Amino acid sequence: MAEVKLNNVSKVFSGNVNVINELSIEVKDKEFFILVGPSGCGKSTLLRMIAGLERPTGGEVLIDGQVVNDIPSKDRDIAMVFQNYALYPHMTVYENLGFSLKRRKYPSSEIKQRIHEAAALLKIEHLLDRKPRLLSGGQQQRVAVGKAIVRKPKVFLLDEPLSNLDAKLRVHMRAELKILHSKLQATVIYVTHDQVEAMTMGDRVVVMKDGSIQQIGNPSEIYNKPNNIFVAGFVGAPSMNIMRCKIIAKNSDILFDFGEFELKVPPRFVNTLKTMIGKEVDFGIRSEDIYDRLYAEFSTTDNTVWATVEHVEPMGMYTFLYLTLWGHKIIIRVESYNRAQMHQDIQLVFDMDKIHLFDSSTGKVITP
Repeated sequence: MAEVKLNNVSKVFSGNVNVINELSIEVKDKEFFILVGPSGCGKSTLLRMIAGLERPTGGEVLIDGQVVNDIPSKDRDIAMVFQNYALYPHMTVYENLGFSLKRRKYPSSEIKQRIHEAAALLKIEHLLDRKPRLLSGGQQQRVAVGKAIVRKPKVFLLDEPLSNLDAKLRVHMRAELKILHSKLQATVIYVTHDQVEAMTMGDRVVVMKDGSIQQIGNPSEIYNKPNNIFVAGFVGAPSMNIMRCKIIAKNSDILFDFGEFELKVPPRFVNTLKTMIGKEVDFGIRSEDIYDRLYAEFSTTDNTVWATVEHVEPMGMYTFLYLTLWGHKIIIRVESYNRAQMHQDIQLVFDMDKIHLFDSSTGKVITP
């Protein structure tokens, strides 16, 4: 397989529309690498530049150490799986799988061998005589992946391949693709707008916004140590609770002042925030790090505040409570045995060891 490097790559479309901003990425050999971000952030354009379907305005694209800017797509030894699967409707599955090999004039015996190897790997041997219209969405997706596998490319590029599937099948196919990756030991670059896909599938994830990298890291790093308020809000289901507050000093304590209530600054942040008295920051905390005090495993009156339940959303093992907290809208995750009801007032406990702080003007994380 191969490494893929992007060195200061940019893309400007006609009309001076800047889509990619001098972006640099290094994808390791055999890595399952995810590009994630909202629609329009440039992730598919980036993938198309790697594939050779778009030419960079600036910078270099390297595959296995070779600059490929001027190399046609067909000669880059990559294979791409598109969102719409790109199957030929008049051909059987067998013919679809073998089409690219036939165009490259591979011997018929090798074409047959590769098709049957891919079909066995994807468990679609029984579908080889069918045409695409007779296949389910999941079966079409497997065939599209099979078209890439038979070529045995250096790099697999997947552009939102699961977005057309129903929710249950998407979950199943996420696992199937990860198993397939482990068997192929392939370099995979995978584009998605679904942060759940990114967090469950990627060895590493790059979060993009407006053509720029916001953060690169493994899923745990992205979730637990977001670089900025955009990553904190984009990654996670539900997203991180964010509330604007002011740093104040009262008696001998440093406090977060939310207007109607206050929370005590944890010791690890005290020295940093002493220099920010009177300034506003954005206070972030995950839904699982706020507790209903009635069901909490510890008893405390520190960092507690009352909130009103606006909506209850059972999710099986957990329940999400949508709350109003003195004008702030927040979501907390509680155990399924929690009996909170709509319009009920409950007392919350904040785990202050799990908070995240962001500069209110730049959005960047404030580190202790």
